[in-house]
Amino acid sequence: MPAPRKFSREQLQAAALALVDERGLGALTMRNLATELGTGAMTIYNYVDGREGLEELVTAAVMGETRWIENAGDWPTQVRAVAEGMWQAIRAHPHAIPLILTRRGSDIPTLAPAEALLRALAGSGRSGIELLVAFRAVSGFVTGFAQAELTSPLAARTGEDRGAAAARVAELPADRFPKLIEIAQAAAVSAPEAEFRAGLEIVLAGLRS
Repeated sequence: MPAPRKFSREQLQAAALALVDERGLGALTMRNLATELGTGAMTIYNYVDGREGLEELVTAAVMGETRWIENAGDWPTQVRAVAEGMWQAIRAHPHAIPLILTRRGSDIPTLAPAEALLRALAGSGRSGIELLVAFRAVSGFVTGFAQAELTSPLAARTGEDRGAAAARVAELPADRFPKLIEIAQAAAVSAPEAEFRAGLEIVLAGLRS
């Protein structure tokens, strides 16, 4: 009879995500994860298949935090619920965004939001390639919006607030970057949630047409 496993998959995911949240992706190693769990590095090799396995732990942990309300509303209402739940989960872990953009796991927590979004989009009457394109459009907006909020020229640097970031952009030559300065000033007084919802409405308007 095999020895009982010391750690659950959920424990490994939580520890890996905590490590990335606190110290960034560069700290995601077998040794550091072992330290986080209070065990030896060789123990982790019994659970995780190298670097790829470590990264899958993180993506599953992030996407597993996606929450949405199942409702009987029309398909755009359902898309809004799932998309915002995905966005909130992703933006809560900025260091993990590069993995969300480049790696997909096969864990149930990772796949469940995608399936929910597909079900919602299928309510528009799409199937096959049309459903695929709609899914890529909405999921791409979700991840891209989270990334832009944190890495665009308007993003606040460490220790800055949105007002400070806008002031920094306002120092650019006004004759060359008038529109960038304009939206930086707008970003200083807007809320990310309102921006996300307004952007999603643009995507939904395209899907309706």
